[in-house]
Amino acid sequence: MASATVQTPLSSDSITKQEARSTSYLDSRLAAKNVTDTTFVIPVIDITPSFSSSLADRQAVAAQIRSACTTSGFFYISGHGIPTTTLSGIIQQAERFFAKLSKEQKEDLHIKKSKYGYGWEPSEYTSLAGDVETKEGFNFGYEEGLDATGGDGKYRNLDGTKGDANVWPKEEDLPGFYEGVKEYYSRVLDLARHLFRLFALSLDLPEDHFDHMMTHPGGIARLLYYTAPKSPLPAATTEASHDQIGLGAHSDYECFTLLLSSNTPGLEILKPSGQWHIAQHIPNAFIVNVADFLMRWTNGVYKSTIHRVVNRSTDARYSVPFFFSINYEEVVETLPTCLKEGEKPTYRPIGAGVSVHRTE
Repeated sequence: MASATVQTPLSSDSITKQEARSTSYLDSRLAAKNVTDTTFVIPVIDITPSFSSSLADRQAVAAQIRSACTTSGFFYISGHGIPTTTLSGIIQQAERFFAKLSKEQKEDLHIKKSKYGYGWEPSEYTSLAGDVETKEGFNFGYEEGLDATGGDGKYRNLDGTKGDANVWPKEEDLPGFYEGVKEYYSRVLDLARHLFRLFALSLDLPEDHFDHMMTHPGGIARLLYYTAPKSPLPAATTEASHDQIGLGAHSDYECFTLLLSSNTPGLEILKPSGQWHIAQHIPNAFIVNVADFLMRWTNGVYKSTIHRVVNRSTDARYSVPFFFSINYEEVVETLPTCLKEGEKPTYRPIGAGVSVHRTE
């Protein structure tokens, strides 16, 4: 018998917040000790063949993605097709935002004025895992004007309202900023949709399994600025004091993340042993990581791995994470291809943007 689905607006006690962003999950991963790191690698996957008309070529790339997702939960992608001018352009926009706007102009964009958390985020305003963080950010989300497809007219904000919720600097304050962001966002959104088709193949699903779920998806991006530390930490150690954390230890809670950064390294990934792996910077490549929704969808087969940011160099670091979700009205429910015979799902169904309550 089919079950009924009743959807209600996101609230502080929703299943999404209780489970998808579970602090107990974070604590358990941070506490992991005495586990081998033998299978922990961050592979570089050239996805050029995934644009081929050959299904076999696309499946070969998907197989590499599956291998990475079941071990470290992280991988680099090259051959993604986004021009280097677009990649360098968004880093330049980040530099402009944090250097050119005055404190007063940034205050006009403060995230405290947005119920969605969009806008300028000063370092002292938010924190992950209780760490004192040095990052400064600018947050924005999906709007049809940023989507090269033009959207389908069905996007709604997390509270169910319609209309663009983003806040942008005035054109006279930062000329060309919006157009620069649009150029990057539209291209990385297209890439994310392409990657989800590869994820589908990697999970033994039809290639178009997720297509109808990402016509007006949640897609939050951030421009992040990490100042150069006063006392740089040696790269030979993974120790970091609380006042040197750029972004505290966390897992991402969407489906997956595409991260672009400037030349300055900073991303650190928690290995099974509980030790931190410092990710190298590969020019013009994205780092992709599994997030909590995809972990839930796969019943834990794909790993949503804890990570943080520590700037150990003498230079500032800029990064642009893009957190890709699905249409907010969709439900994340364990995929049948991820369940062995007789196995039950570990996680309850949850809404991508609203809490979901089911009655039989």
